[in-house]
Parts: sequence; structure tokens; C-alpha cells
Amino acid sequence: MSKHSALNTFGRSANPAFTRGFEANTQSLPLSEQMTLDGAVNKTGILLSLCFTGAIIGWNIPSLIIPAAITGFILAMVTIFRSKEKAGSTAPLYALAQGIALGGITLTYENQFDGIAIQAIGLTFGILASLLICYKSGLIKPTENLKLMVGAGIGGIFILYMVSFVMSFFGAGISLLSPTNGSLMSIGLSIGIVCIASLSLVLDFDFIEEGVEKGLPKYMEWYGAFSLMVTLVWLYLEILRLLSKIRSR
Repeated sequence: MSKHSALNTFGRSANPAFTRGFEANTQSLPLSEQMTLDGAVNKTGILLSLCFTGAIIGWNIPSLIIPAAITGFILAMVTIFRSKEKAGSTAPLYALAQGIALGGITLTYENQFDGIAIQAIGLTFGILASLLICYKSGLIKPTENLKLMVGAGIGGIFILYMVSFVMSFFGAGISLLSPTNGSLMSIGLSIGIVCIASLSLVLDFDFIEEGVEKGLPKYMEWYGAFSLMVTLVWLYLEILRLLSKIRSR
């Protein structure tokens, strides 16, 4: 029996990119057509490079934040629900668009809190490296209980986001989510969200590794890299928000 279970529990997976329409490959594909770990790692590197390139553009042209964010969201939805097989085309465009949005958003934070950008980048990649080491060493295992906990956490966070979004149309919002709310309760909420986003990375690692074991099609390298990027973007934004709250105290 495989030590992984991500492919068998898509309906419970924390990352929305893993929740629809996948089954383990039941027919053996030629090795040249199968997903490989090196391939997924290389494609993740490509997406990160495109994201950084986009961030440079967004930093210099912050007016592109909204159109880039909307474009990235549309590309993500298309990739997840309509065109997984085309992830090799949509994922790079998603990474570039999200990079542009992140660049502009980061500039906004940087103008308020000098040095926050490098802190957020360092923490994001520090968490990524630490969790990868913990995952590979077996210190953190993607058990069924972990999947349920992370899935429930993301569900609650999503509802919180949606309520705040709707309230914003009426000139209000959930103050605990405000980047300038430096209260201990607000900071505690952000720490909890960062923890859930961080643990989602473990499920991403598990999905990619099991995909290699199961011999999934080659395009899943792009899809796995895309799914990891979705989590990293979320984690980075939440770290920015958390640092902003701490610096506001």
C-alpha cells in the first residue's frame, strides 16, 4: 500500500486544485509519458521565476494589481475546473499574472513598512524549506486527520473571507482581517491562518510525490507545480498581512 493518500482523498484535500476530477492512473503509461519528481521540481522553478518576473513588473507598475489579480483568478479557475491537461499553458500565465499582482501589493505594504517585503519573502521560503525537510524526514506526515484538520481550517477561513468581502460592499468589514489591526486577537487570527496555509504545503508535497508513484500523465508535473504555487501565493499574502499587523503595534 502506498504511504501516500492524497490521490485517494481528493474530496478532502486542502488545496482546491486537488479537489476535482482526478483518479490514480490505472493504465501503465510509457515512462517517457509519466510524471517525474525532477519534472515537477523543474516546472515549479519555472513558475517561481515567472512569478518573480511578474513581481518586478507589478512593483514598477502598481496600477496593474487589479487586472492582474482578476486574470490570475480566472486562469486558476480554468486550470482547476476546465483544463488540467492544458496546465502547461495556463500555469505559466497564472504565475506571471499573480506575480504582477503580488509585486504591486508588496509595494503598497513596503511604502507603509520599510523592509517588510524582504521579511515576507524570507519567511515564505523559510517555511517552504522547513516543511519540505520535515515532510521528507517524516516529522510531519500527511495523515487523514491532518487532511481533515487543514480542510476544515481552510473552509472556515474561506467563509471568513467571503463574509468580509460581502460586508465591504456596505462600507464595513471584519476588522480582525485588517492589515492595520495590531490587536493580539487579530495577530492571533493571522498566525492561525499562516499555520493552515503552511500545513497545506505538506499536502502539496504529498500529492506530487504520490503522483510520481502512481505514474500520472506528464502534464501533471505542471498541474502539481501550479497547485504548489497557489498555496505559496496564499501563504505569502498572509505573511504580509501578519507582519503588517505586528509592525502596526
